[in-house]
Amino acid sequence: MPTFLNLPTRSALRGNLPLVALLLFVSTLARAQKPAGDSKYVNAPELEPPPGYTHAVVVEHGRTAYLSGAVALDKQGNVVGPGDFRAQAKQAFANLGAVLKAAGATPASVVKLNYYVVGLDHDKLLALREIRETFVDRAHPPASTLVGVQALFRDDLMIEIEAVAVLP
Repeated sequence: MPTFLNLPTRSALRGNLPLVALLLFVSTLARAQKPAGDSKYVNAPELEPPPGYTHAVVVEHGRTAYLSGAVALDKQGNVVGPGDFRAQAKQAFANLGAVLKAAGATPASVVKLNYYVVGLDHDKLLALREIRETFVDRAHPPASTLVGVQALFRDDLMIEIEAVAVLP
């Protein structure tokens, strides 16, 4: 059998178990730190750089983009529309649009939306539906989930919207 690498034999490895364990650990660690497949990690230049997450991850083989939750923050990290649900929802959708554009998609590419709304009530539901209608393809609306939550990562935010998009 041809040998392409000069690897130790199984019997030679048995005598050096600590080395084998170290090699397996390093190999596992290297795989764990490598991004998944041919994924592309995208941040929208119009938004504040995110701390500890990526705005969108595009899976090249399936051409699917998974977008992190968009909130009502401007590029400097200031809340747009403090205490105003309608203004925050509009800004969250605008930010979601910026992330879609950075990932090479459009609102028509969105196949799934998840909404997290602080203090969800009927008035917020109606406002969200009205604003959403200006963003999504009404003939082919994406699958959606709406969740009422107690709080988001900042006390002054009222809505977060995440999405999955299939790129053209």
